[in-house]
Amino acid sequence: MALKSVPVSDVPNLDRISENATLSLSPRLFPKGGIDKGDGDGDKQNSLSFELPKKFVIMGHRGSGMNLLQSPDQKMKAIKENSVRSFNAAGKFNLDFIEFDVQVTRDGFPVIFHDIFILTQEKGVIVEKRVTDLSLDEFLSYGPQRETNKMGKPLFRKTKDGRIFEWKVEDDDHLCTLHEVFQKVDHSSGFNIEFKFDDNKVYTEQELLRVLEIVLQVVFENARDRPIIFSSFQPDAVQLMRKLQSTYPVYFLTNGGSEIYSDVRRNSLDEAIKLCLASGLQGIVSEVKAILRNPGAINKIKESKLSLITYGQLNNVPEVVYMQYLLGVEGVIVDLVKEITELVLDFRKPENEKFQEEGTMAENKTHFSQDELSFYLRLVPELVK
Repeated sequence: MALKSVPVSDVPNLDRISENATLSLSPRLFPKGGIDKGDGDGDKQNSLSFELPKKFVIMGHRGSGMNLLQSPDQKMKAIKENSVRSFNAAGKFNLDFIEFDVQVTRDGFPVIFHDIFILTQEKGVIVEKRVTDLSLDEFLSYGPQRETNKMGKPLFRKTKDGRIFEWKVEDDDHLCTLHEVFQKVDHSSGFNIEFKFDDNKVYTEQELLRVLEIVLQVVFENARDRPIIFSSFQPDAVQLMRKLQSTYPVYFLTNGGSEIYSDVRRNSLDEAIKLCLASGLQGIVSEVKAILRNPGAINKIKESKLSLITYGQLNNVPEVVYMQYLLGVEGVIVDLVKEITELVLDFRKPENEKFQEEGTMAENKTHFSQDELSFYLRLVPELVK
């Protein structure tokens, strides 16, 4: 079997969260299990009202997959990412969670958008504004509008290497709020809510608390029994979120050292483990390359009684996903939702369901031979460069 191709900071250290960090929160926001006044130790892990399912979990990245406008692969620009349309399209498959990015506007509304800056064109010139500096009405004025035949400001996107592309996809949709997502996305879909913060900005504790409190209010007013997990690359944000509530799991996002930050907590899997254990977090979401470079970290994470999810474009390669399943990773965030969910559906079935009545193995796309897996293992160093 040939491997399939895939389309290819300064932050403050809050060594101690203030004891009155939760005092500005209204008690009505937190039903049972709401505010956790524990001391931050690992015992908090047992107090959750919700825990991750005990199976190999699939999460749709920004819904049905992120938009890579520079990619020749049309699958990477099929449906507008982080939209109600993308979330509901992803939910039609055997998906456990939808992952999406949340920021809070200047006037206090949680909105769904990945990039720190939103770009448009005015008089032939690209103009960019920080999402969190916009009011809700300003944010919603970009891209397609809810009103029929009405278009808002054109949307553009900048890649990491500085190239700018008009944000065109086959199936476009308007920008949306967190409240709208709770109301319009099928209730069977769990949400992985990622708090998006600027890597190049220093946040005070009060700034972080404002964002977390606003999002928590929407979650507790709308979630009901919908599975929810919280995640962020911002170490202080996940610490605060764990202190503010004990209803939902909190995961720390890390690229495992592929990029270096002034905050050492972001620079390795070992640091991620330390942060989780010190703060009572439930798990780590790691860039998949960090795990493939250091598969021994999986056992270390599991021995620490932490859950491990991975993200990254290599998670769109079936063999990579299957290898992680064999190694004990507990779930993956993917862009190719249809393809990966179909594969995972088979190998997470109970073993006796994989056999036909005659006792022979049913045709199984995910049953790779030892030679194929050995080939993959030899190829790993090339994949993770």
